[in-house]
Amino acid sequence: MLAVIKGAGDLATGTAMRLYRAGFDLVLTDLPRPTAIRRTVCFSQAILFGSWTVEDVTARYAESPEEVPAILARREIPVLADPEAACIKALRPDVVADLILAKRNLGTKITDASAVIAAGPGFTAGLDCHAVVETMRGHTLGRVIYHGSAIPNTNIPGLIGGFAGERVLRAPADGIFRQLREIGERVEAGDVAGTVNGEPVVCQISGVLRGILADGTPVHKGMKSGDVDPRGDPSYCKLVSDKALAVGGGVLEAALQLTGILRSKEGAAL
Repeated sequence: MLAVIKGAGDLATGTAMRLYRAGFDLVLTDLPRPTAIRRTVCFSQAILFGSWTVEDVTARYAESPEEVPAILARREIPVLADPEAACIKALRPDVVADLILAKRNLGTKITDASAVIAAGPGFTAGLDCHAVVETMRGHTLGRVIYHGSAIPNTNIPGLIGGFAGERVLRAPADGIFRQLREIGERVEAGDVAGTVNGEPVVCQISGVLRGILADGTPVHKGMKSGDVDPRGDPSYCKLVSDKALAVGGGVLEAALQLTGILRSKEGAAL
């Protein structure tokens, strides 16, 4: 069974890991110049480097949909620089999952596949997709919604290690981001992790730099540019997060339900 995942950032990558390990063939799409923060655990990096391995799974850049079958045959995950997901028409997947997390629908349609799943706010199950997966940290994280929408965007990151908004580094101005610190480095409150047009991007808390934009990325004022993990364990920078796995589990559940796989298996077991 083939699934196309729109987006190849950290939540999309966690979702891809869930589906891949459950036996799905996958294709991911992203921007030609990805803007992922947690780059060490994002398959979008395959677009820049040709291939990228997260944990024990490798993704490989595909220049066109015609290269997809050969990459799938190697049990790798093809990643296309295809922000419009035009490949859907050529590949005709069984499942389309929108993991762009733009907080609004950028073009996903319920007619894109027999099972269309979207993550987070901006979608309504039954209108522009068949199911929505909750992305807000808390009791309902990863739950599948078949009628209605996810919790509206609050612009407040979830708590990690007792910190929420303080974890996030944001661009102080429009311009070009310059990276000064590496993912996995220990930082202290007040440290400068990067600059935008000479203005500092300052860490608000101490911890490990879990993610940061690549040097030279165009940004706008207020754009998320980095993430400090107050738990201070650099090994987390190389592991798919609990949130990504929870969301991925919801997408997997919805994909199996909507395509009838769960129902057929349950029927066979009775």
